[in-house]
Amino acid sequence: MLYAIIYVVITFLALLFLNIYSSKVSQELFYNSKEASMIQKCKLAATQISSLDALNANTVADAVADFQDLNVSRMIITDQRGKAIFDTDEVATLTTQYVLFPEITHALSGNDVFYWNFNDGIMRSTAATPVYAYGTLIGCVYMIEYDRSQGTLFATLQNNIFTLTLLLEIVVIFYSLIFSNTYSQRLKRIMTSIQTVRKGDYTQRIKLHGRDELTQLGNEIDNLTQKLRISEEKRSRFVSDASHELKTPLASIKLLTDSILQNDMDTETIREFVTDIGNEAERLNRMSQKLLTLSRIDGQPEHAFEVTLISPTIEQVVRMLNRYAAEREIQIVKNIIKDSPILIIEDDLYQILFNLIENGLKYNKANGTLTVTLEQENQSAVIRIADTGEGIPAESIDHIFERFYRVDKARSRSTGGSGLGLSIVRNLVERNNGSISVRSEPGNGSVFTVIFSIFDAAEDDR
Repeated sequence: MLYAIIYVVITFLALLFLNIYSSKVSQELFYNSKEASMIQKCKLAATQISSLDALNANTVADAVADFQDLNVSRMIITDQRGKAIFDTDEVATLTTQYVLFPEITHALSGNDVFYWNFNDGIMRSTAATPVYAYGTLIGCVYMIEYDRSQGTLFATLQNNIFTLTLLLEIVVIFYSLIFSNTYSQRLKRIMTSIQTVRKGDYTQRIKLHGRDELTQLGNEIDNLTQKLRISEEKRSRFVSDASHELKTPLASIKLLTDSILQNDMDTETIREFVTDIGNEAERLNRMSQKLLTLSRIDGQPEHAFEVTLISPTIEQVVRMLNRYAAEREIQIVKNIIKDSPILIIEDDLYQILFNLIENGLKYNKANGTLTVTLEQENQSAVIRIADTGEGIPAESIDHIFERFYRVDKARSRSTGGSGLGLSIVRNLVERNNGSISVRSEPGNGSVFTVIFSIFDAAEDDR
């Protein structure tokens, strides 16, 4: 509302200035026009009188009779001393009297004189000019004109300007109030929505209509609120899932320690219980490490990417996991068709391959096979990791990259799975501008496909 008031005041002052200015300009136009007209009439009469042989009432009257069409209200002819020789006003004639009007006084000093004023719808103009004969001042001509028609025209013009100004100001005030009210209501909706979101209600929507800046602001706030809602849901789910996952090994550790403390056990049983406690502690450690990894990925700034070949990292990961594969009697087959340079964080590439290959070994069948394929398709490097395990049910395909999601919870616990590995892999792939997908049929194993764009040095130089 404050801005509306300021706007109204500014427009009022602007319109007031325009009103005064236009009145001033129109007044000057009338003044200049009337001045030129009156001075011309006086000079015309002065020229006629200057040609007279003698300057007296009779000769002047005869001369004046020749220009009765001057349309002036009154005309006075004086001699060089200011004594009236001729006066057209028969009622208030000043003949034989000295006329000391200011206009006549100035005219007898050799100046053309004009005065103008407007009052009560009548335009009053007075003019005087000296009369010379053979270079000698012999008198002056004085004229008065009362112009009601032009006065009415001038008054009408001023009234119209004032009326138009007033109407414009009323329109400005009216639309300013409407605009201010509409703007305030829309802004209040935005502020109310922001306050509601600040309190934790992310279901609030502004839903403004139109194409103005406030609508765009409202849409952006709605989009931000939606992202906050999704983020909050993910956070809550993450906290809930993390609490649930951490609770299980902690409960197991407490149960095992209570059993040791509350029962008399032989050394072998105690050793077995302590081994179980160690395994649960190791599970907690692995889970904590993966949670920290996810936290670092989510909050890490951009790293420096490197141009890296993929096959050396595959060789390194396979070498690291060969013993684990041998323990599970699984054969790892490397099928390097064509290596390609990619732009990636090298540590991320190692972790992506390690997690995927380790998962393929964990959830494979005994005497099974894990095939790691590297090839090039169009301008992309494609990594495929195929296992011969039980596969993934169709209803779980869309969820396996979610945090703490496990297809078979009992089996995952037996293998030490926490449901975080694939989530870490997806985040790492996306951070390096790649994509990951999975194809699986129950009983026929799974195939994870990771795709990265090939680094083109020539194109990068351009």
